[in-house]
Amino acid sequence: MNAHSPISSPGRRDLRVVLASPRGFCAGVDRAIQIVERTIEKFGAPVYVRHEIVHNRHVVDRLKALGAVFIEELEEAPADRPVVFSAHGVPKSVPAEAKSREMVYLDATCPLVSKVHVEAQKHFDAGREIVLIGHAGHPEVVGTMGQLPEGTVTLIEDIDDARAWIPKNPANVAFLTQTTLSVDDTAEMVDLLKARFPGIAAPHKEDICYATTNRQEAVKMLAEASELILVVGSKNSSNSVRLMEVGKRAGAKDARLIDDARGIDWAWFEGVSVVGVTAGASAPEDLVQGVIDAMTARYDVTVEELIEARETVTFKLPRLLTA
Repeated sequence: MNAHSPISSPGRRDLRVVLASPRGFCAGVDRAIQIVERTIEKFGAPVYVRHEIVHNRHVVDRLKALGAVFIEELEEAPADRPVVFSAHGVPKSVPAEAKSREMVYLDATCPLVSKVHVEAQKHFDAGREIVLIGHAGHPEVVGTMGQLPEGTVTLIEDIDDARAWIPKNPANVAFLTQTTLSVDDTAEMVDLLKARFPGIAAPHKEDICYATTNRQEAVKMLAEASELILVVGSKNSSNSVRLMEVGKRAGAKDARLIDDARGIDWAWFEGVSVVGVTAGASAPEDLVQGVIDAMTARYDVTVEELIEARETVTFKLPRLLTA
């Protein structure tokens, strides 16, 4: 832990802030944002982006100011402007439509999500019945299920779904998982599926990504070290919501999800002397700093860093942007 001691001010109480590390941007999010920025640099504005590039309001607003136009469906984009697909991945029909309209398109799908898409195709080619553990309607789930013909993949959202699923041939089944889920929740469903279908084909590595796993492990450590946990992230960010849930489950007295410092309710701090702070994988570090600044304005703050893991993963940009 690295400590920074404040100069004490009369009449202000002490507050210890424990910062989780790793927190905030992962390699997939960093790559996706760079793809939008560089596409705007190369082709000029506007550049169309199908779905929010990552689930963070501040990131989206900043890219809008640079010249990104966010759309829900490809038909909303003119054929003569570049389009970027979000980090969550898209159904196969989307790049097919872009090709048929002769559009310039860049795929910002996280490589770890692409890995799940490849696995889905392999299982389908092998004739297996496939279940996907994930949340209905999440763009990553829509993208993964959209890799294969409709009705091919069955979505499992909870333990009851895992219990109820009846495949045509129990000896030839496979499972995949959304990358941003809670490791613990998924483990329960995976264990049940393996118990029901001992020969079920599993991912080579768990599909939940390294960044989700690392941030969840760090928040468990925060729960032991603090009384209140603040998770910086947007409410539509699956991995940010999971961080709050994991913190509560790991024993934190209270855990709150906030977009930024303006989301803080100072009533949460009554009787609290240690606050843990982390950020979802799509939340920029300047928002975390803003939360620390807001606390520093009210309390005599000491900041410590709790390091769970060091991340060195990077992903390459598309050739169109590096050539």
